[in-house]
Amino acid sequence: MRILLVLLTTFLINPVYAACNSSLLDQNFRKLAGSDTVNLCEAYSGKVLLVVNTASKCGYTPQYEGLEKLHETYEQKGLVVLGFPSNDFMGQEPGTETEIQDFCRLTYDVKFPMFEKTPVKKGHAHPFYVQLAELSGTYPTWNFQKYLIGRDGKLITQFTPHTKPSDSAVVSAIEQALKQ
Repeated sequence: MRILLVLLTTFLINPVYAACNSSLLDQNFRKLAGSDTVNLCEAYSGKVLLVVNTASKCGYTPQYEGLEKLHETYEQKGLVVLGFPSNDFMGQEPGTETEIQDFCRLTYDVKFPMFEKTPVKKGHAHPFYVQLAELSGTYPTWNFQKYLIGRDGKLITQFTPHTKPSDSAVVSAIEQALKQ
């Protein structure tokens, strides 16, 4: 009986285990320009996630710099920025995955995890983005829509594409999520 109580307490209270019970994060994605598949739940349990649909030929592309800065600043505290290139908006991510990866690394020194090209637009979005839209009430309206997910695997909030990663609302929400 005591063992059962310890197991139940561990799984119900510990955010690492709670996140893995999150249907939102129970998604598999291939790493950008690679063959390895990552299960978001397994890889990022207990982390705060900032999920962003990206594009290399967009007016908001310089946000890569701010996203990388957030990742570097808060990584040790538990934040992970996750990039999902998408070609859904005016063909602003037309390159191959290798070209996207090279652009991100060489132009913006992106080190945060990037994944396969992913459809995000309403009507043909990947199931992960369908769930994000259902929970937030908003599908990405353009490149660089940001969704903040807590350590428990639940959506906290979303930020529009024009909201810069350095915006005080973004930073404040991240810092608050990291405290939980």
